[in-house]
Amino acid sequence: MELLQLAMAGLTAIILFVFGLENFSKEIERITGERFRKSLSSATNIPIIGVLIGALVTMVIQSSSATSVISISLVNAGVLSFKNSVGIIFGSNIGTTITAQLVAFKLTSFAPLLIVFGFALSMLHNRASIFGKTIFYFGFVFFSLNLISTTLEPLQQNEALIKILTQPHNPIYAILFGCIFTALVQSSSVTTGLAIIFTQQGLIGLENAVPLILGANIGTTATAFIAVFNMDISAKKAAFSHFLFNVGGVLLFLPALLIYGYKLSDITESPAVALAIIHLVFNVSASLVFTIFITPFTRVVDYLLGEGKMDFERIVLPQLDESDNLESVKHKLDTSAEQLFKFLQENYNSVTLSVETNYRGVYDAAEKRIQYVEFIKKEYLHFFANAVTLINKEDESKSLMKLINQFDYLFQVHDSIKDLFESKRVMNENYIELKSDLLMLIRSMSTQTLEFFDEIATEMRDKAAHADQQPLKRQAKQLQHEIDSANRNLLVLMLDSTRADAGSLINFVTYSQRLKDKLTNFASLNIKLEPDVNSPASG
Repeated sequence: MELLQLAMAGLTAIILFVFGLENFSKEIERITGERFRKSLSSATNIPIIGVLIGALVTMVIQSSSATSVISISLVNAGVLSFKNSVGIIFGSNIGTTITAQLVAFKLTSFAPLLIVFGFALSMLHNRASIFGKTIFYFGFVFFSLNLISTTLEPLQQNEALIKILTQPHNPIYAILFGCIFTALVQSSSVTTGLAIIFTQQGLIGLENAVPLILGANIGTTATAFIAVFNMDISAKKAAFSHFLFNVGGVLLFLPALLIYGYKLSDITESPAVALAIIHLVFNVSASLVFTIFITPFTRVVDYLLGEGKMDFERIVLPQLDESDNLESVKHKLDTSAEQLFKFLQENYNSVTLSVETNYRGVYDAAEKRIQYVEFIKKEYLHFFANAVTLINKEDESKSLMKLINQFDYLFQVHDSIKDLFESKRVMNENYIELKSDLLMLIRSMSTQTLEFFDEIATEMRDKAAHADQQPLKRQAKQLQHEIDSANRNLLVLMLDSTRADAGSLINFVTYSQRLKDKLTNFASLNIKLEPDVNSPASG
């Protein structure tokens, strides 16, 4: 009975540790927001910088899994190249060793102070209070580790248990156990922290603890594999490289462990500190070796999974250079505006196709494209904020504001397309299927809308286009007629109590009207692109 109570108390302490670690990671992401993602996406072509970024970010958020998943999502969005993401993934393993160092050197004794300080700070009504929860959960993580340590102290008196755990076992079994346990708890920090505490308590021998933390490195890749299930080939390659790297690192050290592992039992002075140092040396060494051979490593991944193609072409995002002036910025934004407009047209087509076909794959593709525009909207805002520094005169300020308004209209168009997609999502949630007459209605309306997109694009590229925009106005009139006709038809169908699908489509037609109005507003800007601006969107 006493053993059962001890097991329940230990399990409760472990659950509190996992809870604290997860919430600490979430609080850090909440505070840093886009700056956190920006720090990842700013990795250059120099792999070691990616390694440093991955290490620093993971040290802060205490989760190599979170760093890997976010970097993989940036690859999926086309913001980060596959090769640059590999450097960040290598570095994430180094960053996660900070937990082991803090526990091993018993710096966790400050946990209660951090909890009290964090709680008090969160009660204040000022800007500093946003850090309160973060400090609280940081202290909570290590307080729970101390709790685990205290709870397990009675086990030190159980000679039979200690004999079993400290007796050297096959390291392969320990690696497998560490891998499976980490995959279940979704955190290598949990496995490593527990291994060090058990070593401090004398419950696990060092020769058993070392392979346990090696297995944790492999198990932590499970999170990334789950995350990339519906992502494109580049993201899948990033996740696969994470797995290969961690398995490869273990294989590099395994011969030494098998040959000299028995000598680990000779270390009697501060075995927990020794374990933390071994953990650090292992991760740093593996990261350096793989960084040196990053080019052949990525080629192997390319060979195994294939070069592949992204599921859609990404937009070339404008970057501000030191040599830029307002004219060069205008040129970049004109190029980008044309690409974004075309991308939005394709997004609209994807959304309406998801309604017409009701295929899950089309729906998922449309959702992903919309999420991508949500991401690049923030990137454009960052570019505009930097471009303001180039302004020296009032007329330049007006010119830049005109360019910014141009993109503001485009993102308003995106908002309406997103609303259309939300209408489809509601239909899916309520299991509503449209009958053939309504599918024909949507097809007719979407055809007219796509033609309106085409006419606006023609006006943008053709400097000799009619100044009065008569063809554009005719197309807008035809589209308005189609929308009005759809509204009339829906009102008639809604009188039929058996046509629940008609009621579900009302919002779709309303959002189509808003989209048409926003396209008209964008067309009224009468944007004329330079003749040489016709570069294709880059992948």
